Amino acid sequence: MKVLVVGSGGREHALAWKFARDPEVQEVFAAPGSAGIARVARCMSVGVGDISGLAGLADEIGVDLTMVGPEAPLADGIVDEFRANGLAVFGPGANGAQLESSKAFSKDLLVEAGVPTADYRELSDPAEAQAYARELGFPCVVKADGLAAGKGVVICADEDEADAAIDDMLVGRRFGEAGARIVVEEFLVGEEASFMALTDGETSLCLAASQDHKAIFDGDRGPNTGGMGAYSPAPVVDEAMTEQVRTRVIEPTVEALRRRGIDYCGVLYAGLMIQKGEAKVLEYNVRFGDPECQALMMRMDGSLAAAAKACIERKLHKTKVAWTADTSVCVVMASEGYPGDYPKGVPINGIEEADALDGVEVFHAGTARDEQGRWLTAGGRVLGVTARGKDMRAALDRAYEAVGKISWKGAHVRRDIGHRALG
Repeated sequence: MKVLVVGSGGREHALAWKFARDPEVQEVFAAPGSAGIARVARCMSVGVGDISGLAGLADEIGVDLTMVGPEAPLADGIVDEFRANGLAVFGPGANGAQLESSKAFSKDLLVEAGVPTADYRELSDPAEAQAYARELGFPCVVKADGLAAGKGVVICADEDEADAAIDDMLVGRRFGEAGARIVVEEFLVGEEASFMALTDGETSLCLAASQDHKAIFDGDRGPNTGGMGAYSPAPVVDEAMTEQVRTRVIEPTVEALRRRGIDYCGVLYAGLMIQKGEAKVLEYNVRFGDPECQALMMRMDGSLAAAAKACIERKLHKTKVAWTADTSVCVVMASEGYPGDYPKGVPINGIEEADALDGVEVFHAGTARDEQGRWLTAGGRVLGVTARGKDMRAALDRAYEAVGKISWKGAHVRRDIGHRALG
């Protein structure tokens, strides 16, 4: 089959890489793709925001499956457009994508479904929000309702921080319309995990668990980013926890979506907080995590294309996905200044040397090439250096060995990825 991957980041590079290794896949396209993705796919110059253009491209080149990587086109209705044109596409429609595009919608659905989650209120008045934060006590969490590139969540240690975060979103409109409403919620304590499942709207298929590192600095300090590293499997999600999440989180969510008349096909990604053997949902995403996807694709044994097609054709109950026994680790290399302002066009050295290491894949999140063929930085998160090993220690050693071969001025890396698993 022919496959189109929509997007240009590290997650999309990992998806294209996985499809390119699939004997069932004849050719892989990416729109718009990137210089890094061009090594495994044919890149087409159609942006993720050009939904009608993407549908026209998929029809023109005759793709059999389109995989949508980022959340924004899902929220904007790319799946609805593709379905209206008879095109096979993996992902939820705009109504289902509200699980990620609206924190308030997601929290309301979780409560309706009886899924364990933090106490919360949806608010748009700054004074009411500040009063509720004090009612909850500190720390508490302030979230922009809409999409904010993974940066619209602030953990507030005291009244001053809560007041500042609320004013920043509701008065200063830091996130524009995405922050016109906010969710103020209880701060949950425990260990976080990323739990993803495929669903065709009726059946769900749980994937291997992973764990992300959101904070920019070692020790989980500093502002949140889109993700500074990930690993799979996550020891905190054992067989018993997997069964708990499947029956108490994933299946009730699928049922609640169905009751609302939402035909959900795609990835359900539950961000979990686990404490004393009990899991609560922090948030939902409607696509593969980034950089969790990089770690998962390194471990997935079998055809992602076949699993996605099974979802689209409502045959997921006939499908299984196997995983290697190895551990995989993705270490993100970021630009100086990220998640704030950062320079672009900085020359990168050593990518080829790192890629040549056994069991290592360097996924490109934000790179470009100049006329001389040199790699340059082109984003906040630049590379996802991903490695497999027989266990966590071996995978980490291999990943950081590869990281050590790559350099550019101002490159930033967390040195403690996987610290919870090692502990």
